Amino acid sequence: MGLLKKKDSTSAPSSTSPCTDLRNAYHNCFNKWYSEKFVKGYCDKEECVAEWNKYRHCLSENLDGKFLARMLEADGELNPTEQS
Repeated sequence: MGLLKKKDSTSAPSSTSPCTDLRNAYHNCFNKWYSEKFVKGYCDKEECVAEWNKYRHCLSENLDGKFLARMLEADGELNPTEQS
């Protein structure tokens, strides 16, 4: 009836998160590692560390402004080397 609009594949993503591109990069890396290596018995724990660290840093920076950083702190994700 004209109410449904076909998605334009050239349009920008609708997410407003500043970390979206980093999240996608990490998820793509992880999914590739999982499907191409892990399920075949290869386990390199260093595989997507760079992508993960960039994404985690972005999250910590942006969650601070929203007072949500304590959620990551509770899981030990922001400062994994610091112990209370």
